[in-house]
Amino acid sequence: MKLQTKKDAVVLLIGDSFLFGLALWLALVLRNFAWPEEGLFYRHLQPFSIIFLIWIVVFYIAGLYGKHTAIFRRRLPRLIFNSLLANSAIAVVFFYFIPYFEITPKTILFLDLILSFIFIFLWRRYFAPNINLTQKEKILFVCRGAETSEIIDEIKNNPRYSIQIAEPNDLRNIEESGITAVVVDLYDENIQEALKNFYNMIFSGIRFISVHNLYEELFDREPVNVIKEQWFLENISNRPKPVYDALKRFTDLVFALGMGLVSLLVYPFVYLAIKLDDGGVIFSFQERVGKDGQPIRLVKFRTMKISNDGAKWGEGKNEVTRVGKFLRKTRIDELPQLWNVLAGDLSLVGPRPEFADPVALYSQDIPYFKIRHIIKPGLSGWAQIHQDGEPHHGISVSDTKTKFAYDLYYIKNRSFWLDVGIALKTIKILLMRKGI
Repeated sequence: MKLQTKKDAVVLLIGDSFLFGLALWLALVLRNFAWPEEGLFYRHLQPFSIIFLIWIVVFYIAGLYGKHTAIFRRRLPRLIFNSLLANSAIAVVFFYFIPYFEITPKTILFLDLILSFIFIFLWRRYFAPNINLTQKEKILFVCRGAETSEIIDEIKNNPRYSIQIAEPNDLRNIEESGITAVVVDLYDENIQEALKNFYNMIFSGIRFISVHNLYEELFDREPVNVIKEQWFLENISNRPKPVYDALKRFTDLVFALGMGLVSLLVYPFVYLAIKLDDGGVIFSFQERVGKDGQPIRLVKFRTMKISNDGAKWGEGKNEVTRVGKFLRKTRIDELPQLWNVLAGDLSLVGPRPEFADPVALYSQDIPYFKIRHIIKPGLSGWAQIHQDGEPHHGISVSDTKTKFAYDLYYIKNRSFWLDVGIALKTIKILLMRKGI
């Protein structure tokens, strides 16, 4: 079952593109108080088309072409406003600092930005949610648990899904109930006997959906509380992917080398700032757990008074320095890790590496936690762009279990284009100064 298909993203893209063009046309009408001549419109459309393309990329980075879950919908007005604010700055820079197209549209640009915001907000907030290209469904849940409740709440509270939740009594008269799909937990030991009865329903045109697949489809993470060894055997593999692995390593080398060389310009300023602040060492070396559980040594600019306290949180006093606060906010402290990428300890994209002691603790409290070490860790990952309040400088089993759910999704679905998407959306996180 696809609750949100690629067609939905295409519809949003077409709608956004049309409204950008309509806003430009109306801006010309309001500016001149007359219908714009065809030549005038196309003379403006040429440079604005480049701007529109950049705006769409900004929308993608902001997640506006992703899944519109109930939580996402509550953040939608703020996301649209922030995205269009960024787009406004891009447009100003484009027209006034890159004088290629020989036009500097002051009033027209202002009107276009205002109209674009109004159109996009109304379209995304009130019209797009009512467009549903998926077939209407009536589904019955014959499984229980926190993940099932989470799915049901999401479906009920989000008008984007054209789905009706069937009552258990509907199972008694399946042919007249209108049920089109049944959601089951195929790894539940108690369901084996029921599967014999469900088999006959196939001839009634009813589809059966794994609760694990439905949960992944909705939330872009795996239901870690209900998956068993069988799930890992079916979905996780350590076999090499020659093309993907080679392309990933090539990308790591090119970008890490390029960004690493550029970042050298920052090093003298960081050196002076740290020396003037407390006179301590410049770098902090931290032992983390890498691929296959092997230790790796990460290098960062020092942000704590003690360069490396061994991640013994709560056991002693180790405070962030004044310069360290700035380095963390701007993520400048992460720049030396580009050399870890070049060395092959890290990738640009992958699960964030943990300290050894927390890994030992999490491995006891979170089943299968060590499976995240089946691939190389990364500077940024799927969990870092999706999870709010991701645990970074403390131990939290609950939050780490959620992070692990996102890590499993990445390990299962990793691909070059997924890596590109993560890299682009990491840009948004860095600009918003959110932790990764």
